[in-house]
Amino acid sequence: MNRPVARDPYSILPPQPKFLLTSTDITDGEMLPVSATADGGNVSPQLSWEGFPGDTKSFLLTCFDPDAPREGGVWHWIVANIPVSVTSIPAGSSGSIVKIITSRFKRPPSSVGAAEAMDLPNSAGSVGYMGAMPPKGDRVHRYFFAVHALDVEHLELPHGRKTSAALAAATAVPHTIARAVLVGTYQR
Repeated sequence: MNRPVARDPYSILPPQPKFLLTSTDITDGEMLPVSATADGGNVSPQLSWEGFPGDTKSFLLTCFDPDAPREGGVWHWIVANIPVSVTSIPAGSSGSIVKIITSRFKRPPSSVGAAEAMDLPNSAGSVGYMGAMPPKGDRVHRYFFAVHALDVEHLELPHGRKTSAALAAATAVPHTIARAVLVGTYQR
Protein backbone atom coordinates (compact mmCIF):
# COMPACT_ATOMS: atom_id res chain seq x y z
CA MET A 1 0.00 0.00 0.00
CA ASN A 2 2.88 2.34 -0.75
CA ARG A 3 1.17 3.83 -3.78
CA PRO A 4 0.26 7.52 -3.61
CA VAL A 5 -3.29 8.61 -2.87
CA ALA A 6 -5.04 9.41 -6.14
CA ARG A 7 -6.27 12.92 -6.79
CA ASP A 8 -9.94 13.76 -7.05
CA PRO A 9 -10.53 12.79 -10.70
CA TYR A 10 -12.58 15.94 -11.36
CA SER A 11 -9.91 18.29 -10.00
CA ILE A 12 -7.79 17.69 -13.11
CA LEU A 13 -10.61 18.48 -15.58
CA PRO A 14 -11.73 21.95 -16.63
CA PRO A 15 -13.84 23.44 -13.82
CA GLN A 16 -17.59 23.28 -14.35
CA PRO A 17 -20.60 24.77 -12.61
CA LYS A 18 -22.07 22.45 -10.00
CA PHE A 19 -25.56 21.16 -9.40
CA LEU A 20 -27.00 18.96 -6.66
CA LEU A 21 -26.71 15.15 -6.56
CA THR A 22 -28.37 13.45 -3.60
CA SER A 23 -29.11 9.92 -2.49
CA THR A 24 -31.24 8.22 0.11
CA ASP A 25 -28.51 5.54 0.28
CA ILE A 26 -25.24 7.52 0.19
CA THR A 27 -24.06 10.31 2.45
CA ASP A 28 -21.26 12.36 0.91
CA GLY A 29 -17.91 11.36 2.40
CA GLU A 30 -19.34 8.43 4.37
CA MET A 31 -19.17 4.66 3.95
CA LEU A 32 -21.38 3.12 1.28
CA PRO A 33 -24.15 0.87 2.52
CA VAL A 34 -23.10 -2.78 2.34
CA SER A 35 -25.88 -3.36 -0.21
CA ALA A 36 -23.96 -1.14 -2.69
CA THR A 37 -20.86 -3.32 -2.44
CA ALA A 38 -19.83 -6.69 -3.83
CA ASP A 39 -20.07 -7.95 -0.24
CA GLY A 40 -23.76 -7.08 -0.09
CA GLY A 41 -25.28 -7.75 -3.50
CA ASN A 42 -24.06 -5.03 -5.91
CA VAL A 43 -27.29 -3.05 -5.52
CA SER A 44 -27.05 0.29 -7.28
CA PRO A 45 -27.85 3.21 -4.95
CA GLN A 46 -30.75 5.61 -5.33
CA LEU A 47 -29.68 8.89 -6.97
CA SER A 48 -31.51 12.16 -7.68
CA TRP A 49 -30.26 15.39 -9.20
CA GLU A 50 -31.52 18.94 -9.63
CA GLY A 51 -30.36 22.46 -10.36
CA PHE A 52 -28.61 21.62 -13.64
CA PRO A 53 -28.43 24.26 -16.39
CA GLY A 54 -31.59 24.85 -18.42
CA ASP A 55 -29.76 24.17 -21.68
CA THR A 56 -28.80 20.63 -20.61
CA LYS A 57 -29.67 18.14 -23.38
CA SER A 58 -28.66 14.85 -21.72
CA PHE A 59 -26.74 13.36 -18.81
CA LEU A 60 -23.86 10.96 -18.34
CA LEU A 61 -23.82 8.96 -15.09
CA THR A 62 -20.53 7.54 -13.83
CA CYS A 63 -19.14 5.86 -10.73
CA PHE A 64 -15.34 5.79 -10.54
CA ASP A 65 -12.83 4.50 -7.95
CA PRO A 66 -9.52 6.35 -8.42
CA ASP A 67 -8.01 4.50 -5.42
CA ALA A 68 -8.04 1.06 -7.05
CA PRO A 69 -4.57 -0.49 -7.24
CA ARG A 70 -4.64 -0.53 -11.03
CA GLU A 71 -3.58 2.09 -13.51
CA GLY A 72 -6.51 4.25 -14.52
CA GLY A 73 -8.66 3.29 -11.52
CA VAL A 74 -11.86 1.26 -11.79
CA TRP A 75 -15.11 2.28 -13.45
CA HIS A 76 -18.06 0.81 -11.54
CA TRP A 77 -20.94 2.25 -13.55
CA ILE A 78 -21.45 4.32 -16.66
CA VAL A 79 -24.69 5.24 -18.41
CA ALA A 80 -24.67 7.58 -21.42
CA ASN A 81 -27.41 9.49 -23.21
CA ILE A 82 -29.73 9.80 -20.23
CA PRO A 83 -32.59 12.10 -21.34
CA VAL A 84 -33.16 15.34 -19.42
CA SER A 85 -36.55 14.03 -18.32
CA VAL A 86 -34.77 11.51 -16.06
CA THR A 87 -33.59 13.12 -12.83
CA SER A 88 -33.84 10.21 -10.42
CA ILE A 89 -32.85 6.55 -10.39
CA PRO A 90 -34.32 4.15 -7.81
CA ALA A 91 -32.10 1.86 -5.74
CA GLY A 92 -31.54 -1.49 -7.37
CA SER A 93 -32.11 -0.22 -10.90
CA SER A 94 -28.84 -1.86 -11.91
CA GLY A 95 -26.30 -4.24 -10.56
CA SER A 96 -27.79 -7.42 -9.14
CA ILE A 97 -25.55 -10.42 -9.72
CA VAL A 98 -28.19 -11.78 -12.13
CA LYS A 99 -28.03 -8.54 -14.16
CA ILE A 100 -24.23 -8.61 -14.19
CA ILE A 101 -24.11 -12.21 -15.43
CA THR A 102 -26.94 -11.64 -17.93
CA SER A 103 -25.24 -8.52 -19.30
CA ARG A 104 -22.45 -10.67 -20.67
CA PHE A 105 -24.94 -12.49 -22.91
CA LYS A 106 -27.61 -9.96 -23.80
CA ARG A 107 -28.27 -6.25 -23.43
CA PRO A 108 -30.30 -5.61 -20.26
CA PRO A 109 -32.73 -2.71 -20.02
CA SER A 110 -31.12 0.64 -19.28
CA SER A 111 -30.23 1.32 -15.64
CA VAL A 112 -32.35 4.44 -15.81
CA GLY A 113 -35.40 2.95 -17.50
CA ALA A 114 -35.08 5.06 -20.66
CA ALA A 115 -34.74 3.29 -23.99
CA GLU A 116 -32.35 5.91 -25.39
CA ALA A 117 -29.93 5.61 -22.45
CA MET A 118 -26.95 3.32 -22.94
CA ASP A 119 -25.31 1.29 -20.20
CA LEU A 120 -21.65 0.86 -21.13
CA PRO A 121 -19.17 -1.77 -19.90
CA ASN A 122 -17.67 -1.21 -16.47
CA SER A 123 -14.05 -2.14 -15.76
CA ALA A 124 -15.02 -5.79 -15.28
CA GLY A 125 -16.48 -5.85 -18.78
CA SER A 126 -20.07 -6.29 -17.62
CA VAL A 127 -22.86 -3.80 -18.13
CA GLY A 128 -24.49 -2.07 -15.21
CA TYR A 129 -23.48 -1.23 -11.67
CA MET A 130 -20.59 -3.14 -10.12
CA GLY A 131 -20.48 -2.76 -6.34
CA ALA A 132 -17.45 -1.59 -4.40
CA MET A 133 -14.87 -4.32 -3.83
CA PRO A 134 -11.52 -2.91 -2.77
CA PRO A 135 -8.81 -5.43 -1.89
CA LYS A 136 -9.02 -6.65 1.71
CA GLY A 137 -6.69 -4.67 3.95
CA ASP A 138 -6.27 -1.83 1.43
CA ARG A 139 -6.82 1.79 2.38
CA VAL A 140 -10.29 3.34 2.24
CA HIS A 141 -11.42 3.72 -1.36
CA ARG A 142 -13.51 6.62 -2.66
CA TYR A 143 -16.37 6.07 -5.11
CA PHE A 144 -17.15 9.19 -7.12
CA PHE A 145 -20.76 9.04 -8.31
CA ALA A 146 -21.12 11.84 -10.86
CA VAL A 147 -23.86 13.12 -13.11
CA HIS A 148 -22.53 15.21 -15.98
CA ALA A 149 -24.91 17.66 -17.66
CA LEU A 150 -24.16 17.63 -21.39
CA ASP A 151 -24.85 20.03 -24.27
CA VAL A 152 -25.70 17.17 -26.69
CA GLU A 153 -28.62 14.71 -26.71
CA HIS A 154 -26.40 11.78 -27.68
CA LEU A 155 -22.67 11.34 -27.22
CA GLU A 156 -20.90 10.16 -30.36
CA LEU A 157 -19.31 7.07 -28.85
CA PRO A 158 -16.66 5.57 -31.16
CA HIS A 159 -17.58 1.96 -30.38
CA GLY A 160 -21.28 2.39 -29.59
CA ARG A 161 -22.38 0.27 -26.63
CA LYS A 162 -18.93 -1.33 -26.48
CA THR A 163 -17.14 1.98 -25.85
CA SER A 164 -14.97 1.74 -22.74
CA ALA A 165 -15.97 3.77 -19.72
CA ALA A 166 -12.76 5.81 -19.84
CA LEU A 167 -13.24 6.68 -23.51
CA ALA A 168 -16.90 7.56 -22.99
CA ALA A 169 -16.00 9.81 -20.05
CA ALA A 170 -13.28 11.49 -22.12
CA THR A 171 -15.73 11.96 -25.00
CA ALA A 172 -18.09 13.76 -22.62
CA VAL A 173 -15.53 16.28 -21.32
CA PRO A 174 -15.93 18.88 -24.11
CA HIS A 175 -19.72 18.53 -23.88
CA THR A 176 -19.96 18.89 -20.09
CA ILE A 177 -21.63 22.12 -19.01
CA ALA A 178 -22.09 21.25 -15.31
CA ARG A 179 -21.34 18.36 -12.96
CA ALA A 180 -22.76 16.98 -9.72
CA VAL A 181 -20.65 14.66 -7.56
CA LEU A 182 -21.38 12.53 -4.51
CA VAL A 183 -18.56 10.51 -2.92
CA GLY A 184 -19.06 7.32 -0.95
CA THR A 185 -16.26 5.31 0.64
CA TYR A 186 -15.61 1.66 1.39
CA GLN A 187 -12.94 -0.50 2.98
CA ARG A 188 -12.74 -4.25 3.54
